[in-house]
Amino acid sequence: MPRRSCDYQHHIKSRVSELAGRPCPHILGIDEHFFSRRQGYATTLVDLRNHKVFDVVLGRSQPSLHHYLSRLRGRDQVKFVVMDLSDTYRSIAQCYFPNARIVSDRFHVVRLVNQHFLQLWQQQDPQGRKNRGLLSLMRRHHWNLADAQKNRLLDYLAQHPVLNALYQAKQRLNRLLLLRDLNGKQARQGGSELLTLLEQFKHSPAHALAKTLQSWLEPIVRMWRFSRSNGITEGFHTKMEMISRRAYGFRNFENYRLRVLALCGWNGVINRV
Repeated sequence: MPRRSCDYQHHIKSRVSELAGRPCPHILGIDEHFFSRRQGYATTLVDLRNHKVFDVVLGRSQPSLHHYLSRLRGRDQVKFVVMDLSDTYRSIAQCYFPNARIVSDRFHVVRLVNQHFLQLWQQQDPQGRKNRGLLSLMRRHHWNLADAQKNRLLDYLAQHPVLNALYQAKQRLNRLLLLRDLNGKQARQGGSELLTLLEQFKHSPAHALAKTLQSWLEPIVRMWRFSRSNGITEGFHTKMEMISRRAYGFRNFENYRLRVLALCGWNGVINRV
């Protein structure tokens, strides 16, 4: 190995060692990403306040992360944990970050609603579900469609009353979920409207969606008042994928972790080499 490469590796390892005892960030984003076929998935922890990767840990289950998370310094000081609708990560946050409030990521909540609706559409009209033009219109928010597109969609839905009712309810739900930066009074009003919608869903073909959203009600309501999302984490995942591609993949997870922390974790690490 060339001397410059050895110096680089030595510098990165010493830098990681120096910062190994740093406390957890107060606002933490947590999500999974694929590492390799042999070793499976890894968990990314992101400092959402400073837009930096805090750490990358191999595994995504509670047993595989226990050794790392149980030794984290300052984990009782974490105030918020932002995540998708993962029951596994919710259990992890409740166990290892006892004083943190869980906040749902808006993108994943809306995506879940849309996925459930497409499944219901498949049940109601399998042939219409195969129409790519209609599929494009169904996936988009109604308020973003042109008048001609709205008319075409409404003409189709008029032929399917149950599907039309589900579509209208989905649009109201998505409009509600996309609210942000609300004050306490507005959040309570939104919560009341959300509960009304979920009660309607319970007595419809969308009862499974209602059950899931009901179980995540508090984290969903919190996202209306919380300005940060896991979009920062998803952005880092894109960058981490590029890091892996440029290296033609990593066999050693620790080498991958060091590279990610060097490029996504702290300012000035590369410049000092």
